Amino acid sequence: MKIASDTGKAIGLILIYTALLFFLVGVAAHSKSDFHSRALIFRTGLVTAAVLTALGVTTLLFSWRGKQG
Repeated sequence: MKIASDTGKAIGLILIYTALLFFLVGVAAHSKSDFHSRALIFRTGLVTAAVLTALGVTTLLFSWRGKQG
């Protein structure tokens, strides 16, 4: 499946900003001291943020490479 370079950049940025959102949710859960499952939500938020950031950066790199070639 071939996508346009601009579409790839948009998808990459959406993934990066979604990762930022998951990171902030994880940090907020970690700072809430009376919440029972805060460690699980913190860890899940960080792992999800890392995966989405990796996908976003990869998508951005491939979209920039496609525009040059």
